[in-house]
Amino acid sequence: MRSHGKRVNVCPQTQGKYLVSTVLTAVFAIASLSGTLLFSADAVADAAESQAIAQVGNATYASVQEAIGRTTLKNTTVTLLTDVAESVTITPLKGMRNVTFDLNGHVLQADGSAVITVPANMQLTITGPGTVAGGTQPAVDCRGALHVKSGTFISDATLMRFAETDETSAQGSFSDGTFIAPTLFNLLDDAKNLGYVTVRGGEYRGMIPAGLNTLALLSGSFSDSSNLAPYLADSLGLIPDGTSGDGTGDGMFHIGDLAISSKQASVELDPVDGLQRLSADDLLKLTETQLNGIADYLLVVDSDQLQALNDQIDSAIQAVGKRKAFEAVSQNITITAVRNGADDVIDANSSRGAGPQLRTSDHDGVSAQVAVTIKAVAEPEEPEEPGKPSNPEKPEKPEMPRSGSAVQALAIISLLLVIASAICAYATVHLQSSRLHN
Repeated sequence: MRSHGKRVNVCPQTQGKYLVSTVLTAVFAIASLSGTLLFSADAVADAAESQAIAQVGNATYASVQEAIGRTTLKNTTVTLLTDVAESVTITPLKGMRNVTFDLNGHVLQADGSAVITVPANMQLTITGPGTVAGGTQPAVDCRGALHVKSGTFISDATLMRFAETDETSAQGSFSDGTFIAPTLFNLLDDAKNLGYVTVRGGEYRGMIPAGLNTLALLSGSFSDSSNLAPYLADSLGLIPDGTSGDGTGDGMFHIGDLAISSKQASVELDPVDGLQRLSADDLLKLTETQLNGIADYLLVVDSDQLQALNDQIDSAIQAVGKRKAFEAVSQNITITAVRNGADDVIDANSSRGAGPQLRTSDHDGVSAQVAVTIKAVAEPEEPEEPGKPSNPEKPEKPEMPRSGSAVQALAIISLLLVIASAICAYATVHLQSSRLHN
């Protein structure tokens, strides 16, 4: 009986312990399961976040193309969130015509075709730092409108291609950015013309082909100036910035106002050193006058002023030859930039002057002046009279007189000396005789 009573007293305690253990095990299991579920949800969210390629407003998308299709009138900017290889076409929702693409410091690389294609009637603006890399493909193919405000664009082929057809006309505007390719701009395969492309800034490292007659260059710097002259506005020229590698510049050509500069704006000619008539080329070389790098303009010297200078040179030459005095004279000569390529363009060696081919722009008659002075020549002194001793410090020995009166005088002197000698001889003999008698 005691033993049984003892067992009855122990059982409730044991059951309590088992109950607590079971509850704790259940709580731990629920907590573990909740943690696992929470961790799995975070992992799914992280995975979704890591796949975000582009963003429109607050929404992110797994591709740039998808983001472009989700732009709205309220949110027209597509922002690149990571580096990606994807070729995209600007095709927003129906009714949308304008899209802004922010590179956001990332790289968009070609994937099988041009990196960015702008269809007809679409307008794309590219902003932000970043890179559009075409590789063997173009960076941009454009049949609509393209405005580049910043970014770096590179390609191993043609960088930008535009097309004007019977139905559409492409437009391009470049205000800043860096553009690197063997060929910078060219036509799409089916294009009749380029369209209307204007460069207002940026750095361009590559060649621009000839014949793109609707391309206009208003500002910017260029590594290759071989075909640029026809694309420059009339009032603009190219200013070279030294040669790459020599420490004087980056080898680029910068667009600026057309200008003429002379290293020697004033020169002097000395008749004593010899003079000769000057051609226009002679004057340009003498004054080191040059145009700032434009290929289709040349320098023309005012013919009347050059003729006046040569007349003065002739007068100075004659004065020196005749040993006459010549007063100093100065002649101002105007040098003008004239468009090259016209049928009757005036060559720099011509004496016909500037003629009718002056530029027709806001900078008509771009010119500079140089001054050429011919030094004075003093009249030489009269030559010395003949017969005067050439060296008075060493007088010549006098010659004996050779006139008739001089000979007579000598004869008289000789006779007197003879008489005197005879008298002396007589006197001597007489004295000696006197002494003997005594």
